[in-house]
Amino acid sequence: MNTHVALWVGFNLFVLAMLAMDLGLFHRKEHAVTPREAATWTGVWISISLLFCGALRYTGYWTQEQSLQWVTAYVVEYALSVDNLFVFLMVFGFFRVPAEVQHRVLFWGILGAFVMRAALIVTGAALVSRFHWLIYLFGAFLVFTAVKMAFAKDGEEAEPEQSVVVKVARRLLPVARQDEGSRFFVLEDGQRKVTPLFLVLLVVEATDLLFALDSIPAVLGISQDPFIVYTSNVCAILGLRSLFFVVASLMEKFHLLKVGLGIILGFVGLKMLITFFDIHIPIGLSLGIIGGVLVACILASLIWPKLAEETLPGAAEAPPKQDREGTPS
Repeated sequence: MNTHVALWVGFNLFVLAMLAMDLGLFHRKEHAVTPREAATWTGVWISISLLFCGALRYTGYWTQEQSLQWVTAYVVEYALSVDNLFVFLMVFGFFRVPAEVQHRVLFWGILGAFVMRAALIVTGAALVSRFHWLIYLFGAFLVFTAVKMAFAKDGEEAEPEQSVVVKVARRLLPVARQDEGSRFFVLEDGQRKVTPLFLVLLVVEATDLLFALDSIPAVLGISQDPFIVYTSNVCAILGLRSLFFVVASLMEKFHLLKVGLGIILGFVGLKMLITFFDIHIPIGLSLGIIGGVLVACILASLIWPKLAEETLPGAAEAPPKQDREGTPS
């Protein structure tokens, strides 16, 4: 087994071991994750990720250029995750998922994300390597997405219950009538059925897949090395669950982050497009611009807070639960 293959195998085994330890040891007992606990775990995952990058640079496996590419891809993926987390927050609020169960849903959602993103990354990197013109198509797509984000209005998201995923799942799968805590499958009327919590998991998986269509082309605009793209994505996803509980309490304070995400997508898209004219932006400058945009949006959000306080879905007490006819119970 050569070094490159050993790193692929070792990295994935380490990730699976950390996830098993996370669910089996640290979160064996379901509980509502506090902002302090979430902030601590976010720091742990970021530290582990940076140590991984530092180790490959220190051993000489990666050059300084490759290390900077990894850090830039990691920052971009982490930044774009903020929009993803907002949708998770809305989904959990809509389906009234209890706080103590949310970590479990995100955990299994992350496992599914690994498989989907690995397939997309390997396929995307191979296609770009063989058909270089695809980099311009990805760049144009990112610029289009950035413009769309810039003109999007708050509250335009459709209700999760009306999503194609939920409609198809309800039509094809037997859904239990009652919630069963943190279980995804139950026996009801002598038949194995999926619980409403399983539908939430499907929405989370579908949401991650849709956001991957933005984030993976953006990361491919930074590096076409499959190992760099994959590991930066996975490391960012590992910290996504704990970051969710931090963001849930801070989303309103940093309301201008969405603007920053649009700017970052537009920048990466333009960076990909101008390579047609043999113009290449140094990776160090790219990292500085991306980091500067994020810091500027955070500071601007603090200096110019929202004038009207709006309640985020899932951030406040849920409305009275309704029965199947829509009458408040």
